[in-house]
Amino acid sequence: MSTEVGAVGTGTAGPTIVRQRAPEHAGPGAAATAAHAVGDASDRGARIAAVVIALAWHLAIGLPALLNSWSRLAAPPVVAAGWLVTAAVGVAAGVRLLRGGLPPARLLAVALLLVDGVVFAAAGERQLFTAGNWVWGGLAWFFLLVLWRRPVGWLLALLGAHAAIALAAVVLHDATAPADLSRYAMYVYGISSLPVAVFAGAAAIAALARDRASTAAAALAVEAERDAAEQAQRDRQARLALASGTAEEVLAALAAGDADPADPAVRGRAGLAAARLRRLIAESDDVPDPLLHELRAAADLAERNGLPIELVAVGAPPELPVEVRRRLADPATAALAGARGWARLTVVAGPDEVVVSLVTPDHDGPDATGPPGGDGDGPVEHLHERDGEIRWTQTRWRRT
Repeated sequence: MSTEVGAVGTGTAGPTIVRQRAPEHAGPGAAATAAHAVGDASDRGARIAAVVIALAWHLAIGLPALLNSWSRLAAPPVVAAGWLVTAAVGVAAGVRLLRGGLPPARLLAVALLLVDGVVFAAAGERQLFTAGNWVWGGLAWFFLLVLWRRPVGWLLALLGAHAAIALAAVVLHDATAPADLSRYAMYVYGISSLPVAVFAGAAAIAALARDRASTAAAALAVEAERDAAEQAQRDRQARLALASGTAEEVLAALAAGDADPADPAVRGRAGLAAARLRRLIAESDDVPDPLLHELRAAADLAERNGLPIELVAVGAPPELPVEVRRRLADPATAALAGARGWARLTVVAGPDEVVVSLVTPDHDGPDATGPPGGDGDGPVEHLHERDGEIRWTQTRWRRT
């Protein structure tokens, strides 16, 4: 914790400031934007569809074909082992996808290519183009799962490797007749087109949904900022009318001779009007700590009027709406306008609470405090007490 002592305001002398900096605590990271949430929702739907298609194809088409061709396969246990390994890869990848993660693409892709080559070799020449050689149509959907949200070029490369393995099997089994080569080309096209379409389509739809949501969110943000600016302008005009009206009343009474400048009550009214005008100017300044800046303006004006004042700030206030800052600062500003002798203004701030306190000697005369607290970004409580020796004014904001 460090302490700084200096002057505030624009004059050569100002109230003493003792700033005690409380340790800063980093808050949690921001949640995902609405655009990403929409894109993720679209992507999740596509993930579910891909997992269901791959596993359903493997169970409902691949397994019956394997069992029906068992006796005709060259090495049935090897083909069955490949089916089990592929099922395990599909389940592992599917669980990762449904939980929002991504499977280890390289490791699982290598495993699938090994299964691809082994099954082509174990199926035998007679079952090369039959349903018993289940890797022809079923393996491409598992490529889709392990490469989810990777570039589409990765999927094309894996399908190209699959086609190369199949061509090697065709050549090794001496199935090079024109009919066999035509069948091979048809198989390669058939097993590649639909998975590529699903893969690219899912990515495109998720990106489109994300872009449209981002555009809609940006439009809403602009509209909200415009509404907030218009409301702030209306509030500021109303505030200016109130402060100007008070000043005009004092000046008119002085000009007409109905008020005595030496009267403490008249001087208090004039000081209050000046403090309100000064705070109205200060609250629109672009400064890192608007609340403390506004209180400094009021404290500086009181000091210029000859009131010794000490301003103590502990911690850093969070970002507060203008209305909340007004309700926090108004009672202290009004009390400062009528204070005598000395004053001590304290600001204690944390992430979820800000307390503004003013202590001054008690004196004859009515209390001068601002409007009561109301609802803003959390309630603002206002307390005022006097015991014949001191006057104590406090405002407290808590986040709700």
